[in-house]
This record gives sequence, C-alpha cells and structure tokens, in this order.
Amino acid sequence: MLRDLCIGAVPPAGLTDWRYLAVAMAAAWMTIAASALVVRLTHPVTLFDSLGLGLFAVTGAQKAMIFGHNAEVAVLLGVVTAVGGGVARDVLLNRVPVILRREIYASAALVGAVIEVAGERLGWVSSGRTWVALMACFALRYLSLRYEWNLPRASARDRKRD
Repeated sequence: MLRDLCIGAVPPAGLTDWRYLAVAMAAAWMTIAASALVVRLTHPVTLFDSLGLGLFAVTGAQKAMIFGHNAEVAVLLGVVTAVGGGVARDVLLNRVPVILRREIYASAALVGAVIEVAGERLGWVSSGRTWVALMACFALRYLSLRYEWNLPRASARDRKRD
C-alpha cells in the first residue's frame, strides 16, 4: 500500500481489490492444511520469505513502470516494496529488522528490481524477464542464508576513526 501511495495509485490496490485478501487467506489456509509438510521443512520462513522478497521486488518495480515512472524510481520502489513487509514483520515481532543486519536482503531485492527494469528497457519478453528477476533475487537471498554470505562491513579499527 505504501508503494501505491508513493506512485499515486490511490486508493491502494490492497484496499480496493478483493483478490489481495483472497490470496492472503488462501495462503494462510494452505499453510494450515499442509502444516505437516511445513513443519518438516528445515527453515520454512526462510524459504517463503526469500520467495516473497523476489516476488515483491519484481512486482513493485513493474507497477512503478506501469504508472510511467523512470527506471530509478521503479528500482527504488521495487526494493521498498520488497523489504517493507519484512521490516513490518520484524518490528511487530520486536526483532531487529533483517535489513539492518549484515545479511544480503535489500541487495537481493535490488538485483531483482534492476533485472526487471533493465529487461523492460532492453525489450526482453515480459514473462521471461519476470521469472529471471524473481529467481535471481530468490537465489541470491536463499544461497546467502544457506552459505552464510554477508555484506562486508568496516573493521573495528575503521569505526574508531569516525
């Protein structure tokens, strides 16, 4: 909804289109129905969060482009759309948001949004670029968690100089 307000899509689609609520309810019921399978997954939240990150990065960038915004705005709104839900989740759970840790999170969303916007600008087939962008974001996020990849940070010596 924040993305829609930023691009001028008023009222936000989440409040005017019943399908958003229907998808959320269907996902909740499917999770409850498949709870035995979900419990057997090693890290179900990580898997679904990684998929959601890619999906929201790509759709956020797409919607900004549909509303006629430039590439920079589309990429920015793709990233904001993708990480916004995770930040809200972490704040509600009283945790430090993932985006504020060393993990590769917003960077993965950035990769997905950039691929979507660049592909659109280069004239790539819509469904193909969407899947490539989504899978690149998902793969980067999921593999970074699996193999414990992190973003670099300043050493203690560098921080003391500041």
